[in-house]
Amino acid sequence: MTRPLRIALIEHPRQSSWVHMNDVANTPLSSSLMTGYVAAALEHAGHQVSVVEGHLAGLTVEQVVVRAAEARPQLVGLHVVYDWSDGCEVVRLLDALSAAVGPVPVILYGFYPTFAWQELLARHPQVAAVVLGEPERTVVEAAEAVACGGVVERALAVVPGLAVRTRGAAAGLTPSRALVQDLDALPFPRRTPEMLALREVNIAGSRGCYGACTFCTINPFYGGRSRWRPRSPQSVVGEMSAILEAHPHKNRFYFVDPNFFGPAGRGRERALTLARMIAERFDIRFGLEGRVNDIDEALVEALVAAGFDELLIGLESGSDATLRRLNKHTTVEQNRRALRILRAYGIEPNVGFIMFEPESSLDDVRVNLAFLEEEHLLERLSVTANVLYHQQILLRPTPAYRAALAEGRLEVSPSNPYEGAVPYRHPRVAFLAETMAECCRHIFAGLPQDLWLGDGEDDHRLLVLNRSLVGLFRRLLDGLADGSLSPASGLAAEVVAEVRDWVTDASRAPSRV
Repeated sequence: MTRPLRIALIEHPRQSSWVHMNDVANTPLSSSLMTGYVAAALEHAGHQVSVVEGHLAGLTVEQVVVRAAEARPQLVGLHVVYDWSDGCEVVRLLDALSAAVGPVPVILYGFYPTFAWQELLARHPQVAAVVLGEPERTVVEAAEAVACGGVVERALAVVPGLAVRTRGAAAGLTPSRALVQDLDALPFPRRTPEMLALREVNIAGSRGCYGACTFCTINPFYGGRSRWRPRSPQSVVGEMSAILEAHPHKNRFYFVDPNFFGPAGRGRERALTLARMIAERFDIRFGLEGRVNDIDEALVEALVAAGFDELLIGLESGSDATLRRLNKHTTVEQNRRALRILRAYGIEPNVGFIMFEPESSLDDVRVNLAFLEEEHLLERLSVTANVLYHQQILLRPTPAYRAALAEGRLEVSPSNPYEGAVPYRHPRVAFLAETMAECCRHIFAGLPQDLWLGDGEDDHRLLVLNRSLVGLFRRLLDGLADGSLSPASGLAAEVVAEVRDWVTDASRAPSRV
């Protein structure tokens, strides 16, 4: 190989947003391992890599720059996560970094850069290139090109999988790069102390999804079609063994795969094999994410025997019509069946749910509410405060965004084109959605952290607040439907003030009556 480089990889500090306080759709959970995989691939190629965990370590922009500069980098990789802001903190970071380390090539990677490369190159003159899609092999080849010397722009222009800058302007795309088909060939991701300090060890067992939901960025990132690719059970277990050997106290894992199970047939058999191997070798607990149509009793039984005790599952709606609009290829009955099976084995799942989407009518919302109540999904405040306000989020790479753009219905801020909005067809639904969103934001922001962390839901303060929130939703829904409540009556301010009083009372009250 050419001479090794000193490379700094940065996870930038994230800006919070009141409007999107509890939204998690800005990047998939699998992104948490992206920098670790890039670092491992670069180290495997012989480079010296420093990772700066700006987000997990709670660093300021200035602290991130100091740590990056200490590495004396010859190349900087920046994982840019869309953080519901206009990117001003990234601008600040790149300006300060340029002043501290000089004209070092900067490469961006991640879900957001893949789809916003034109704006990012135009906005950030310090950036030499943006990785499109999976970053590991592209960044390694980019490092090799930089290490060869010469004009950086020319060197990067022949590396597949990049959007490159030439002569100080946004240029275009290099040839596309094929996906990594053999995920076992990738080195295990590097985990920083900050990552290992988390409650769970994140681990990836597969990439992609065989689904095609209109709101999801997963498949567009990997090329637009259903592209579920698994690691072998042997490789996954080998990584777990290495982690447990180095850190025996870490006995919780979480699979960050957006679709742990994979398609019926080969995916199911692989999951059963992996469950058996984990049960034979380890005494651990683990969580995962999956689709309702992949839940069956034999599979859940095998996974529970191996330590499975936590699940995020995308129910999304209690309406078959809405599920069809979202292109979920699932049904309400499959939602109900999955919940029955999971609960029979002691798993109370976290649920993905889109209470409001642009086409929703008040009848659709009422169907959703009835489903949530019938399935006992409004009995824990940590769930209730999420599902009673979640609106469909339209991000640029998703089919929903593209469809709304083609129909001329998409509303996009010039300063923030990655996220769009579509006006609700029914103004009363829009009022209910926005009012509930504001109420739930006050719950998220106003309750003390120790009260949330004690969210075993037997705390009477949470029980009272939960019942009040459900009652408020029903009262608004009924009043808007029968005309006894008017969106133009100052109602929203009154309702939000009421919820703020509830939160204040819950925060001050003793933990037990």
